[in-house]
Amino acid sequence: MDDMRARYGVPLGITAVGAAGLAYAVGFEVRSFRLRRITVPVLPRGMRPLRVLQVSDIHMVSGQRKKQRWLQSLAGLRPDFVVNTGDNLSDPEGVPEVLDALGPLMEFPGAYVFGSNDYYGPKLRNPARYLMEKASGRHGLNGNPPAVGAIHNPWTELRDAFDAAGWVGLSNTRGRLKLEDIEIALTGLDDPHIKRDRYAEVAGGPESGADLSLAVVHAPYLRVLDAFTADRYPLILAGHTHGGQLCIPFYGALVTNCDLDTRRVKGLSQHHAGGHTSYLHVSAGCGTNRYTPVRFACPPEATLLTLTPQTP
Repeated sequence: MDDMRARYGVPLGITAVGAAGLAYAVGFEVRSFRLRRITVPVLPRGMRPLRVLQVSDIHMVSGQRKKQRWLQSLAGLRPDFVVNTGDNLSDPEGVPEVLDALGPLMEFPGAYVFGSNDYYGPKLRNPARYLMEKASGRHGLNGNPPAVGAIHNPWTELRDAFDAAGWVGLSNTRGRLKLEDIEIALTGLDDPHIKRDRYAEVAGGPESGADLSLAVVHAPYLRVLDAFTADRYPLILAGHTHGGQLCIPFYGALVTNCDLDTRRVKGLSQHHAGGHTSYLHVSAGCGTNRYTPVRFACPPEATLLTLTPQTP
């Protein structure tokens, strides 16, 4: 009996801990929605603070009522404007529920870009492939062959509803938001993860005449961050990474699903390029691919960014 304990005690213990961790990741944390609050000093001196709500990577699947209610409740924050950084869908039938969830937020000024999962439905894939892609430096359509047999999502329905609400679409284009006495200029790109970004169409840096210029993209690939930063945008907003989704406590993320380093997989950081520096905020998002509905040490989130005047 003592030999049996010696041989099987540790493996069984590890199995039990692993099972408990999986149960927590699937049953609790993936629905443990959080609001991250950060302050970013990017405004001109003398300008009043602005509150920006960033939502990202909703990955809505029909029937996700708790996620819908939580997103609806964010309207109670009364932001100055909303930025949606893409991947709203993980179900071709999920458009009505996305619009229901975001309905109260669409009463506020807003802007949006799309991600690959807005255009295409997800596929079941081996999670180990993310580690392989990190090692090879190939992500999405960046170095990989085109997808075959992809499911096309009804993204135009999302676009039309967002546009009807007055949200500004930023797919490889520029737009502006007017907030009473303040004008915000925004420059956005379509998703670099599937090579839809066209920076040449929006190059040139912040626009004159605006009180603030922001850059918006779904996936924070380095080529995009370099371009925005070299063009002197003070703040770049992105999503896509899910914060690593499955993280190791006290260590962090293993992958970012792009060429961004894991140290900046979520939250506020800085990016340097062309002799300039931009703030970068990457949202960990509030959803997951429908085939991997787990999160560990990386709760689902939205972010309320309070933009304040620059310090001397």
